[in-house]
Amino acid sequence: MLKERDAVIRKALAIFDAFVVCIAFLVAFSIRTHFHDFYKIDLLPGSPVIADASALSFSDYLVVLFFVVPIWCVSLYFCGIYNRWRTKAVSDIIFMIIKATFLTAISFGTVTFLFKLKFVSRAFFILFLVVSVIMIVIEKVSLFYTMQYVRKLGHNIRRLLIVGSGNRAAQFIRLIHGHKEWGFRIVGAIDYDEEHRGKEIDSTGENVIGMLEDMPRILQKYSIDEVIFVVPRSKLNLIENSLYTCETYGVKATLAADIFELKVAKARQTELEGMPLITFETTPTQEWQLFLKRAFDIVASGVLLLVLSPLFLAVAALIKITSPGPVLFRQERSGMNGRKFVLYKFRSMQKGAHLKVAELSGSNEMEGPVFKMRNDPRVTPIGKFLRKFSIDELPQLINVFIGQMSLVGPRPPLPKEVKDYEPWQRRRLSMRPGITCLWQVSGRNKIGFDEWMKLDLQYIDSWSLWLDFKILAKTVPVVLFGIGAY
Repeated sequence: MLKERDAVIRKALAIFDAFVVCIAFLVAFSIRTHFHDFYKIDLLPGSPVIADASALSFSDYLVVLFFVVPIWCVSLYFCGIYNRWRTKAVSDIIFMIIKATFLTAISFGTVTFLFKLKFVSRAFFILFLVVSVIMIVIEKVSLFYTMQYVRKLGHNIRRLLIVGSGNRAAQFIRLIHGHKEWGFRIVGAIDYDEEHRGKEIDSTGENVIGMLEDMPRILQKYSIDEVIFVVPRSKLNLIENSLYTCETYGVKATLAADIFELKVAKARQTELEGMPLITFETTPTQEWQLFLKRAFDIVASGVLLLVLSPLFLAVAALIKITSPGPVLFRQERSGMNGRKFVLYKFRSMQKGAHLKVAELSGSNEMEGPVFKMRNDPRVTPIGKFLRKFSIDELPQLINVFIGQMSLVGPRPPLPKEVKDYEPWQRRRLSMRPGITCLWQVSGRNKIGFDEWMKLDLQYIDSWSLWLDFKILAKTVPVVLFGIGAY
């Protein structure tokens, strides 16, 4: 029943959003009609020149509405706007709308290209997108604060029963008490220890009103909406019958997932063919962002390989002319989760330079299991130039294009270096390696090995698409001025 009700609410919200987008379209078209001179200047590439932008009728632009309404609603859905808001902040709602805006812009741009909607001006679509965002934000924020106000008045309340009376249960109760706007009301707690019956839980104002065997009676007496199990992992075997009781009575049961005190990993509920699973992950879990990251890697690396092909040919000729040996240097590296792959670079050293590492080990200027040397005698004259401006790294665009690397990510280490890693350092392999990273834009070889590893872990723990774009932007001056390279 609850799932059916939620589904109806989600559909109603989606229909209302579609209505809001239609209104935004009418507003944008009205502005276009009254200020049509503004639209003469910005047609999509290849668009026919229109002397009077107002010559296009409303029916001409209805095709835009036909495509963009479902795109908007699907984007909002995938960004989580139709999930429950009860415990979210207004900033979370706005951020979801911003994410949906980018998805809508990208999706409609693709549709425009595929269906050759050349008559649609960029200026109109940008105006339409801005008006839509403003109206959707106003709609969602108004709904958000209205629901919070309603819950503070005591309406739309969900009645909770807590299972457990320890420190974690007390912490959870204080969290609920601190957010009246969430609309949760704790009826009390039940426990597995008879000695706790009737006692207050750590000065929270909530009492133990029964034992586990009393749950059927309590569920009926207090009209409980949800049972929260906050028990130590050593007592999990005691709550199986209580979970079955919740299932029998059709009451939602939630198990606190912090049963293990992990420092970095985040818990996520999943399932496999109906089997509920709790997954602990230390890597980013925003699938849509990871998808966009990979899509950007493919498009950007493909374009750069085409655009830079004359430079590739020139560098290849210089390497071949100035020193004997192959143009490309191939080396086995460790990728995501330790997978081996062949990394490509322009050869910047003499042929067979890797065989002389042992002879130069005493000149290593980097701590840890990596070798770095400022004036490496193995580097060729042209190689010094290539390294100074990171041109030798460009063939790694091939690795990015085929999916072994990303444009941004921890630098891929040698397998022999990985063998000497401390356990905490191995976590840097949990994300796809990249051409550039925080280490690359923070001084590169001027940074010690441990600090380098910490920067990689910082990148993984705080990853976002925005962080990738910031690193890419910072990489440009680092490469142009050869900062930290040798």
